[in-house]
Amino acid sequence: MAAHTSRTLVGRDAELTEVASALGVRASGDGTAEVVLLSGDAGVGKTRLLVELRDLAFTEGWQVFAGHCLDFGDSALPYLPFSEVLGRLAVDLPDVVDQVTAQYPALTRLQPGRRVMGGEDRGSEQSSALDRTDLFEAVHVLLESAAEKAPVLLVIEDTHWADQSTCDLLSFLFSRPFAGPVAVVASYRSDDLHRRHPLRRQVAEWSRLRGVHRVALSPLTDDSVRALIAELVPEGLAEKELADIVDRAEGNAFFVEELTSAAAGPGRWVPADLADVLLVRLDRLDDNARLVVRAASASGRKVSHDMLTAASGLGGDELDEGLRKAVEMNVLVASEGYYSFRHALLGEAVYDDLLPGERVRLHAQYVAALQSGAARGTAAELARHARLAMDLDAALSASVRAGDEAWDVGGPDEAAYHYQQALELLADGRRTGAADVDLSMLVTSAAEALSESGDPQRAVALLQEQLDRLPADTPPAWRSRMLTSRAGILIVVDTDEDAAEVSAEALALAPEGESKLRARALTTHARVLAGMGRYEEAQVVGMEALALCERLDFHQLASEAITTLSGLKKAGPKEGLRAALVDAVDRAQMSEAIHAELRGRFLLGRSFEDWAEFDDAETWFRSAIDRAAGAGLTWAPYALESRVQLSWINLVRGQWDEVLALTDMGHASPPPIPRAVLGALHLTVEQGRGADVGVEARKLRRFWAREGAVAIHSASIEMVQAGRAGDPAAAVQVYDDVVGVLGRTWHEWFSARIRMAAVAVGAVARAMPNLSASERASYAETVGRLHGDGLVVLHRYSDPSGHWGPEGRAWMKRLDAETLRVRWLSGVDAPPADVLVDTWRDAVVLFEDFGHVHELAKVRTALSGILRATGDTAGAREQGDLAREAAHGLGAQPLLDELRALGSAPVRAESATDTLTPRETEILTLVAEGRSNGEIAKQLFISAKTVSVHVSNVLAKLDASGRTEAAAIARRKGLI
Repeated sequence: MAAHTSRTLVGRDAELTEVASALGVRASGDGTAEVVLLSGDAGVGKTRLLVELRDLAFTEGWQVFAGHCLDFGDSALPYLPFSEVLGRLAVDLPDVVDQVTAQYPALTRLQPGRRVMGGEDRGSEQSSALDRTDLFEAVHVLLESAAEKAPVLLVIEDTHWADQSTCDLLSFLFSRPFAGPVAVVASYRSDDLHRRHPLRRQVAEWSRLRGVHRVALSPLTDDSVRALIAELVPEGLAEKELADIVDRAEGNAFFVEELTSAAAGPGRWVPADLADVLLVRLDRLDDNARLVVRAASASGRKVSHDMLTAASGLGGDELDEGLRKAVEMNVLVASEGYYSFRHALLGEAVYDDLLPGERVRLHAQYVAALQSGAARGTAAELARHARLAMDLDAALSASVRAGDEAWDVGGPDEAAYHYQQALELLADGRRTGAADVDLSMLVTSAAEALSESGDPQRAVALLQEQLDRLPADTPPAWRSRMLTSRAGILIVVDTDEDAAEVSAEALALAPEGESKLRARALTTHARVLAGMGRYEEAQVVGMEALALCERLDFHQLASEAITTLSGLKKAGPKEGLRAALVDAVDRAQMSEAIHAELRGRFLLGRSFEDWAEFDDAETWFRSAIDRAAGAGLTWAPYALESRVQLSWINLVRGQWDEVLALTDMGHASPPPIPRAVLGALHLTVEQGRGADVGVEARKLRRFWAREGAVAIHSASIEMVQAGRAGDPAAAVQVYDDVVGVLGRTWHEWFSARIRMAAVAVGAVARAMPNLSASERASYAETVGRLHGDGLVVLHRYSDPSGHWGPEGRAWMKRLDAETLRVRWLSGVDAPPADVLVDTWRDAVVLFEDFGHVHELAKVRTALSGILRATGDTAGAREQGDLAREAAHGLGAQPLLDELRALGSAPVRAESATDTLTPRETEILTLVAEGRSNGEIAKQLFISAKTVSVHVSNVLAKLDASGRTEAAAIARRKGLI
C-alpha cells in the first residue's frame, strides 16, 4: 500500500499569502520585502510551503532557482547551495551564465564540476585565495542578469546547516538591493537553533536589515490537523485514532503524515514513540529497499545514483527495484539524478537505527567509492566518511585537502576546522610517523586560518601546543617554521610574551643559505622588531630580508619586507612615511600580498589618525576593511584593527550613528575577541546617550588580558559609570585594575594610562561636593598619585617621530585640569582661580585641536561650572551654550542633564529674558516664599510635574542657577 502524503496545502494559506505578497510574487502583492526568512520546527511544513510558493511563482511568470544546504556534519563545504543554483542556471540560462562568467571568472570556482575531486586542478601553490568581493558581486550580477529575462525567486533551504561562507554570501545579497525583480527566501529549522548555534546570531543580524521579512510557521491548529488527515485518508479514521493523532502530532505536519500512514496500514495502529513511527515505513519495504534506504542514510539527506550503486553493494536490477519501492513509499524522493529523504528527520531516524558495525561498514563503502572514482564527491565528504569508517589515514589526507579547498574559495573558518581535524588525527604518534604529512606546514596552515578567521589567540595557543609535542629529533626547519608563524601572530595579540625572542629563535633555527623558509623567518623577525619599537634592528634585518626575497623572486614576502621598512620612516617627516607606505601598498597589490597590503593600509590610517587628519585616516581604514572583506578576511588582525580605529574616529568626530553601524556586526558573526572590542565601542555610544551599561562593561573584563583595546574602552565606561553613581572609590579601583592588567600585557607606562587617569580623576571630581572634609583630603592625595602617573608616562613616552599627537596633548591637559579641579573643590592646596580657569581653557583649545566632539563638550561643561562659580556668568553661558549644542547633536542626554543642573541656560534676547507669564509669576512668588513643588501644586490644583516645568522655565528666563537665586533676581527687578 502506498504511503499517504497530501498534494493540497492545508492550514498554510495565510502564511503563503504573506510570503508571496511580501515578495511581490502575487500580482496583487505589495512587494515590500526582497528577502523572507522562513522558520519553523522540523516537519512543520516549510518545504511544503516553499513548493506551493514555487508553483505560484511559475504561474505568475517567475523563474525559480533553489539551493539546499546539506548536513555534512562538521565537514563544511563552502557555498554548496550556490553551486547547486549555478548548475541549474547553467542548464536554464547558459548564455547568461557564460556572459557573467566572462566578466567575473571567479564564478567558475562554484561550478559543480569544480567542487568535486577529479575536477580541475587547484592551481599552483602560489595561487591566492579566491577574492570574495568578485565572487559575491558575480552571484549578485548573475541573479540580476537572470532577472532581465523574467523575475527571479531564489530559494535557499535548510540554512541551519549552512557553512559560514554561505551565510556571508547571503548577508551580502540581503544587504545589496537588486536592480531587477529578484526575491530571496531562506528557510531554517528554528528548533535546531540552540543557544550556541552560529545561525542564531546570524538570523538576528539579518532581521535588522532593511527589506528582510521574517515569517515563522507555527504548529497547525487542531482543525487544520483534522483537515490534513482527511486529505491523507479519504476513507477516514476511527475517532479514537483520529484524536490520538491530533494529540500526538502537536500540529507538526510531518508527524501527522507519519502517524497517519502507520494508522492506515494493517491494523491501523499508532506507535507509542515517534521514532518507531518513522521506522514503521521501513517495515513495509522489502529487503532490497531497506538496504538502499539504510545505505542512503549514511550519506545524509541527498545521495547520487552512482554513490548508492557503489555503497549499497546491490546489483543494478536489485538497486533499481529497491529504489523504486522506496520512492513509491515516499521514503526517498528522486530528483535530477539524486535521491533524498522526504524529510531530514526520517533520514536521521534511519541512520540512528543502524548498528555500530553496520554504520562503520557503510561509511567504509562510501570511502571506497570516493577513492576509486566510482562516485564523485568532495574532499570534505571523504573526510567525514573516512572518520566515521575509522579509516583515519584516509581521513587525515582528506581533511588536509578539504582545508586547502576551503582556503582557496575564501573560507578561513572552514579551512581552520578541517586543518584542526587533521591535527587531531595526527595526535597519534604512530600515525605521525607513518603519514606523508609535513606537520609543521599543517600546523602553520591551521594557525594562519585561525588568525585570519579572527581568532589569533587560539592560533598562538595551537602553535605552542604543537611545539611542545615535537620530539627531540624533530627537524630544525619544522621548529623554525612553526616559531616563525607563532612570532608573526604574537605581534598582533596582547601578551606579556616577548615575540622578538620567539622570532629570533625561529631565525636561528632556519637553514643557512638561500631558502624560502629563511626569507620568511627574516621578514617576520623584522616585522616583530618594528612592532616592538626596536627600529634600528628592524632596519638591518628588514634590508637583509628584502635582499634575499628579491634574489629568490619571492614577491609576496618582498612586499611584506617593504611594508615593514616603510613603516620605519616614522623618524622623518610624516610625508616621507606616507609616501613609502603608499608605494608599499601598491607593490603588495601587484604581488597579491594581501597581508602586507592590509598592514600598509592600516599603518597609513594610523599615520593620519595620529595627526588628527581624520578624513584621510577614514579613507585608508575603510579601504582596509573593504579589501579584507573581499578576500574573506573580515576578522583578520589588521582588518579588525582598521574597523576598530575607524569606529574610534567616528566616535571622536561625533558621528555616533556611524559607530553603531560599524560595531553592529550586522553582516557577520565575529569570534569573541573582535566582538568584545567592537562591543565596547558600541557600549560607549550607548552610555553617552544615557544608558546604564555598567553590567555589560564589567562582563568584558574577562577579555582585558587578551585584548588591550577592550580593556581601555570598557574600563573608561566603568569609571564614567562610577562617576555618575557618585562612587569615586569604584572609579579609582577600576583605574588600578586596568593599569595592573595592561601593565603586565603591554608595559607599565603605556601611553593610554594618561587617558585612564584623566577619566578616573574626573569621576572623583564629580563626586567631590558630596564628600566629607576627611574624604576630600584623602581623595586629593589619591588624585595626586594618578596625576603623577600621567607625568611619568609623558616623560617616558618615546616615538621615532618625536611627536606627541593632538590626542595625547589633549588628555594630558585634561588630567592637569581635572587634578586642579579636585584640589580646588577639596580645598587641599587649592589653585588660584585664574590658574584653574586658564588650565581648563587650555584643555578646551587642545580638545578642539583633537576634534573629540563629546569630550570637548564635557570639558566645556566643566569650564562653564567653574566660570559660573567664579562669577563669570557671561563666559559660563557661552561655554554652556556650545556644550549644549554639541550634546543635542549627539543625543547625549546625561550631558544635557548636567548642564541643566549647573543652571546654564541658553542665551536669550534681552527683551524676552524678564517676560514671565502670569502663571510663572504666581509660581515664582510661592517659590520665593520657600514652598516646595508639591506644596505649590496642592495650592494651585495642578500637578507637581507641571510646577516643575514652570520652575525650569523661570530659571531659564532669569538665567538663575537655582530657586534662591531666581527669587533674589525677581525681587531685584521688581517682578514679584
